[in-house]
Parts: sequence; C-alpha cells; structure tokens
Amino acid sequence: MAWRRGRSAQAYSRPDRHGRHGREGRSPVVRPPLPPLDTRVERFDLAVGSVAEFLRSAWPELREVSFEMADMPPATDADGIPRWVVSRDRKRIILYRIPIERLGHLHRNDDLHRRMMIESCVFRAAAEYLDRDPWDLGPERFRFL
Repeated sequence: MAWRRGRSAQAYSRPDRHGRHGREGRSPVVRPPLPPLDTRVERFDLAVGSVAEFLRSAWPELREVSFEMADMPPATDADGIPRWVVSRDRKRIILYRIPIERLGHLHRNDDLHRRMMIESCVFRAAAEYLDRDPWDLGPERFRFL
C-alpha cells in the first residue's frame, strides 16, 4: 500500500519572482541587439574617412596621401595649437582630433554641425597640401540642387 501525502493547510507559498524549483528566472539566451558603440573617436574617424575617400576620388594628387589622426599635437606653433599638419615630402596629412573638436566654435552644438566642422578641417588641410583654395576641391559637393 502506497502512502500518499496530502496537502496540508499550511502550504508553503513561494514569492512570485521565483520559479517552480525555488530559483529565480533565468535570462534569455539571446539578448536584444544592442546599438553599436558610438564614441567621439569613431564619429571623428568616420567623418575624416568619408571626406578623405571623396577627395582621393576627386583629386589624383591625393590618392597616395595618407590621412592620419592623432589626439593632440606634440607642441604648439606660432599661431597657437595646430589643428592639422601637412607633410608633402612624406605624403601625410595628420589631423588632431581634440583641437578640432574642442577649439572649434560651433554656432549650433549638434552632430550635424560637428561633422561639418570636421569635414571643413579635412578640406582645408587637403587644400593646404595641394596649395589650392578649399572651395576648389569639391565645388559639386556644396552645390544645392
């Protein structure tokens, strides 16, 4: 004869957050996708890279030039803190992220105007490399349809 244990009046009640076996619920195996990390360095790199590719495709003289990024210049010059350095003999343009981002005076502090300021610095550095006016480098880029 099998002995059955009946439920007593003093049944143990578990808190609602616990599962059937007294443990908390487990997290799902696949979490919702997180947005990609979006840092100032990555935004700066993306802006410089896109403008550099545009300029390389538009000007054959810039195809061999390397556009490099650094945080800060090693020293100040007579004009103050440089935003970029152009080296024609080494075919290099070095853009300094912190002076460009922090010393630029934006009339509207948002992502679009920050990106436009970074792009204008790349255009001016490339214009200095080519010894031209920055507006000559991409006139169709600034034309409105």
